[in-house]
Amino acid sequence: MSRKIRCCPKDSTYTLSFLCPLCGGSTRIAHPPRFSPQDKYGKYRREIKKNA
Repeated sequence: MSRKIRCCPKDSTYTLSFLCPLCGGSTRIAHPPRFSPQDKYGKYRREIKKNA
C-alpha cells in the first residue's frame, strides 16, 4: 500500500498518479526504501550519493 502514494518534488503535492495534477511534472515514491542490515548495494548507493 505504501508504494502507491507518490509525491511531486517541486510542489510537495501527494497523489496516486505518475504525473503531478498541479504542475504536470513527474512524481516519485513518497516513502524511503526499507532498511536492511544485509544491504548488498548500500555501498554503491552511498558512493553515488557522495559523488552527486
